[in-house]
Amino acid sequence: MARSNPDKFTDRMGDAQKARAAMLEKAKAKMAELAASKPERDAERARIAKDRDEREAARKTEREERARLAAEKRAAEEAARLEAERLAEEEKNRKAVEEKAKLAKLLADQKAARDARYAARKQRR
Repeated sequence: MARSNPDKFTDRMGDAQKARAAMLEKAKAKMAELAASKPERDAERARIAKDRDEREAARKTEREERARLAAEKRAAEEAARLEAERLAEEEKNRKAVEEKAKLAKLLADQKAARDARYAARKQRR
């Protein structure tokens, strides 16, 4: 088999043309292989996208559930705080009423003692 002579222009041009033809055939074979596997790749991409959508939906549902639980917890805490404030106010009012009653009883006892002293003084005369 005769080898090409690199010194001759026509031989170099022929070698370049053969190389381009070989690259073109290689690219066509690769494209045919990719075209044959395209449905499989598309199905795989669709499955991946579906799985991703399901995961995102699950995360969204979980986020919404956490937000709902947090809102319920805040509402319960707020209700407990308001109830505690109401009970504290009632206790404060009850103590104030007791203090007023105690003071009124003390004043009544003092007046009764004063009146008793006055009556005793009147009887001695």
